[in-house]
Amino acid sequence: MILSSDLLAWYDLHARRMPWRVPPHDRKSGQMPDPYRVWMSEVMLQQTTVVTVKDYFKRFTKRWPSVADLAAAQDSDVMGEWAGLGYYARARNLLKCARQVVAEHGGHFPADHAALLKLPGIGPYTAAAISSIAFDLPYAVLDGNVERVMARLHDIHTPLPQAKPQLMMQAENLTPAKRPGDYAQAVMDLGATICTPKSPACGICPWREPCKARTRGTAPELPKKTPKKAKPTRHGIVYLGQRSDGAWLLETRPDKGLLGGMLGWPGSDWVDISQTMPDAPPPTPANWKRLPEEVRHTFTHFHLKLSVFTAQIDQKAVPETGRFLPPAEFRPSDLPTVMRKAYDLARIAS
Repeated sequence: MILSSDLLAWYDLHARRMPWRVPPHDRKSGQMPDPYRVWMSEVMLQQTTVVTVKDYFKRFTKRWPSVADLAAAQDSDVMGEWAGLGYYARARNLLKCARQVVAEHGGHFPADHAALLKLPGIGPYTAAAISSIAFDLPYAVLDGNVERVMARLHDIHTPLPQAKPQLMMQAENLTPAKRPGDYAQAVMDLGATICTPKSPACGICPWREPCKARTRGTAPELPKKTPKKAKPTRHGIVYLGQRSDGAWLLETRPDKGLLGGMLGWPGSDWVDISQTMPDAPPPTPANWKRLPEEVRHTFTHFHLKLSVFTAQIDQKAVPETGRFLPPAEFRPSDLPTVMRKAYDLARIAS
């Protein structure tokens, strides 16, 4: 295909350097990427930027260099390293997937698209990305960058998400049988560096001539999207208690649900702002004081406001919920972002 060949020629010269990527000239020489590293990067990149992911990826793969190493890791260690990256169900599925790969596939990711889809946390996009990038199988990838490129190349005005099947069909039609892994990365790079959401650099695009949206002047308005509903706001309470020896009172949140398996402060449920603040008795008797400021955080589907209560807790106190974590074992960086915001607020107020 001429389009695919043009894009691959551009990619050979302009491929972005990524810690999980094998450069195109090395792939041509027969060096293939480690499927473990491809999988790790794709899971981390879901809903997260490349800039944010790079440091997390380096830390994870240094600490757990193989899927077997990750499968043997303590859940709390993995959740702690993931803290701040968000969408914590990904971290739980990361462990489940690693353990299933070790238990059922001898510690090697299967070079089979259907088998990949059976692994925890691997959906159609991730399976296609692993299949193409790690194993050079001709599967089309369709992330946000590729959607934008396809919509502009073919001047498709159907709004997302309704346009996804149409965009996937176009992506599949362009995926070559030769070098599909490099092509998948090339089209993602094109969207990330040239066919950007605002002010696309059409003048230096390898697909500028066949691009229908450029010719018709519609590129800046594509892809079109169905307007999102306004996010609701919820509120709740957290209690930050510390003993005189410096130990903090924390709890591990239930595995299921938001921030599942993560360290956090005891507190209430989070309910809609129109409802009365939920009843949440303190985890242990103390002189709890409400801070004048509140924590504000935004999740995918809602905004959150948290009232923060702090107290010095008696050394002999036995909490009704949670456990005391000694200073040597407590790292604020192990907290998910919203809980770390509460910690930072408490420290400023102290």
